[in-house]
Amino acid sequence: MPSSIVLDSHALLTFLKRQPGYPEVADLFHRATDGELSLGICVVNLGEVWYQLARGYSPEVADEKTTELRDLGLQVVEADWALTKQAAIYKSHGGLSFADCYAAALAKAWNTAVVTGDLEFKRIEKEVEVHWIGKK
Repeated sequence: MPSSIVLDSHALLTFLKRQPGYPEVADLFHRATDGELSLGICVVNLGEVWYQLARGYSPEVADEKTTELRDLGLQVVEADWALTKQAAIYKSHGGLSFADCYAAALAKAWNTAVVTGDLEFKRIEKEVEVHWIGKK
């Protein structure tokens, strides 16, 4: 694995809900807290995590969990024009949600892989390296 990696909302929700793929994401967080790896997520994708937690639990739980993720070393990257334009380019090709396009755009900007179990990313594997979780 590279020295940095991008997580999408699917990877974070897998981690938080301890779903299949949890051990792989947990290992990434352990490596990040040990200083071996930088973990990043676009603010748009963290917003996806927040609203899903708020909808499924409560806004307070969503706040708590997103703060915990940051405390584990998750770097939240703001969506500037360069990142947004790259996401828009991916979206113009079709087949990927706009939020997922941000994860792919951040992976491209960082020259690294995106970690996910979301099968939509199969459409962009030729553009961005994908590390799959939860698939055995």
